[in-house]
Amino acid sequence: MLEACGLYGVRLKSPWRLPYASPARNPLGRIEFLQGSPALFSRIRKQAASTSDAGVQTWWYRYRGLADGSEYVRWAGHFEFLVSPDGKRIACRILNGAPGESFRTYLLGQALSFALIKQGIEPLHATVVSVDGTAVGFLGGTGYGKSTLAAAFLRAGDRLLTDDALVLRKKGSGYIAFPGPPRIKLYRGVARTFLGSKAWGPQMNRGTAKIIVALHRRQSCAKPIPLRTLYAIVPSGSKSKRVTIRRLSPLQAFLKLLENTFNRTVVRPERLKRQFRLAAELARGLPVRTLSYPRTLSALSAVREAILADLQS
Repeated sequence: MLEACGLYGVRLKSPWRLPYASPARNPLGRIEFLQGSPALFSRIRKQAASTSDAGVQTWWYRYRGLADGSEYVRWAGHFEFLVSPDGKRIACRILNGAPGESFRTYLLGQALSFALIKQGIEPLHATVVSVDGTAVGFLGGTGYGKSTLAAAFLRAGDRLLTDDALVLRKKGSGYIAFPGPPRIKLYRGVARTFLGSKAWGPQMNRGTAKIIVALHRRQSCAKPIPLRTLYAIVPSGSKSKRVTIRRLSPLQAFLKLLENTFNRTVVRPERLKRQFRLAAELARGLPVRTLSYPRTLSALSAVREAILADLQS
């Protein structure tokens, strides 16, 4: 039996229970998850080994584009996925008993992004919180502190909209930001500092100490909301004691948005054109600022206050 839910503005069907938002009436796209058999993936791995596509391969991650337009993605010892040529189906297989929450995190993040891109939906690499009913996003690469900063907002009573992947839709003169899964990825110490001593979750994978913390309804936002501002996190010097916010020119914003795309593996010409077009539109119609601050947990309350003051001004 398939269950339907909605994430990132997309209607999802799954043989596994996904306790997320109800699907939107007018979704941006539709994607179905399927249980892939060992025989299917054995055959796909042979095809991937013989394809002319060089793909991407490390000890941990493997990607290959196949001759029929489908894409094979694997995280060693954890799970593997096959994305159909039209992006409407993803066959999935869990390896070696990987935790279910870890599987869902990769399925509904990295793996899903391949399907979104095939359907013409362009995600950004951002974590977004809801502040007074509007979305405030933090752009940045892995390790920049997007989720940790968002956790400081959660402690103050704000809500999480999405952690890592952001999908937008133009509405009138602005943009609507869609919710992702109600969970956040944090180091254990950070989770306990900002979410309480009982904050717990499974390890994301064997290569990181981060855990996946499921959020309560009061901590997450399940409906799309207007996007107000994007802050691109800029690493600051270790001795810096200041919170600095600077507004970017449209050209600077354009370059920063291109830098913070979600899923850099896919570089097909049609995808690059879409990235450039979206970055240009956002840079013209949305405030984009850089944000630098001391890299200590004790400073994050002041960082939040500075952001709130900037939003009011």
